[in-house]
Amino acid sequence: MSEPAPHVLVDIGELEVLLDRAAEEGARRALAAIGLEDGHAAADVRDLRELLGSWRVARRAVWQTVVRFLTTVLLAALLAGLALKTKLGLT
Repeated sequence: MSEPAPHVLVDIGELEVLLDRAAEEGARRALAAIGLEDGHAAADVRDLRELLGSWRVARRAVWQTVVRFLTTVLLAALLAGLALKTKLGLT
């Protein structure tokens, strides 16, 4: 059988310091894992947000264009149908 691990007493201040260090190291590793550990990380994140905003604007514009196109086609078809109906009624 293995021996039980020894008990270590740590006061709350030391525990908070250890937790802060562990959190900072974890954050550094996470940023490094996604390539944001250098001094250009803030600019990179701003660029990504700008790109995402542009994508959203472009997507919205595409949908508006599709709706306008379909509305125009529908109105043109209605007008063509009305023109045919009135011509057929006159002859």
